[in-house]
Amino acid sequence: ALAGPVERFSLRKEDFRAVIDGMEMDAVDSMRIADMAELELYCDRVASAVGRLSCRVFEIDDEHGEMLARTLGQALQLTNILRDLEEDAERDRLYLPADLLHAHGVSQTAPTAVLADPAIGGVCEIIADIAKRRFEEAAATMAECPRNRVRPAMMMMQAYRRILRRLMRRGWADWRVPVRLSRFEKLWIVLRYGLT
Repeated sequence: ALAGPVERFSLRKEDFRAVIDGMEMDAVDSMRIADMAELELYCDRVASAVGRLSCRVFEIDDEHGEMLARTLGQALQLTNILRDLEEDAERDRLYLPADLLHAHGVSQTAPTAVLADPAIGGVCEIIADIAKRRFEEAAATMAECPRNRVRPAMMMMQAYRRILRRLMRRGWADWRVPVRLSRFEKLWIVLRYGLT
């Protein structure tokens, strides 16, 4: 089923393998991330690899495609991680790097205990700042690409950027306050960025 698209768009085997590797990282009973290097690898496998394949399908040149996939993929996945911290903790998953937690004085290792530590806010702010910078870098790359080729990426960026802003406004003390976009907001993003 993939033979035709692989040949037509020159899709690379290593990107498909990265996606599978990312699925294998997640297919465990308990997840802990050791450091930022492992977090970046995880983001590359579960998000940026999909972006690299997509950029080839949308015929974005390799230089811009590689940059867009890396920056936007990381931004999207870091936003997902921050949004889903409580849900992941309930499944014994913690994607915040252990070395960063330790540097902020968080000594617990159980995800629910980590989220209860007041120092968690500093760690989340660092991750949120990285995501914010990656969104800015992705936007700069998209500005150099033909608009019709980056519409899907633009819509995803606009939606997730709003989620990140809301997470940062809400803060990291009350995980029970959900952060999501309304149907109207999603429709507005499609109309504003997907059709023009």
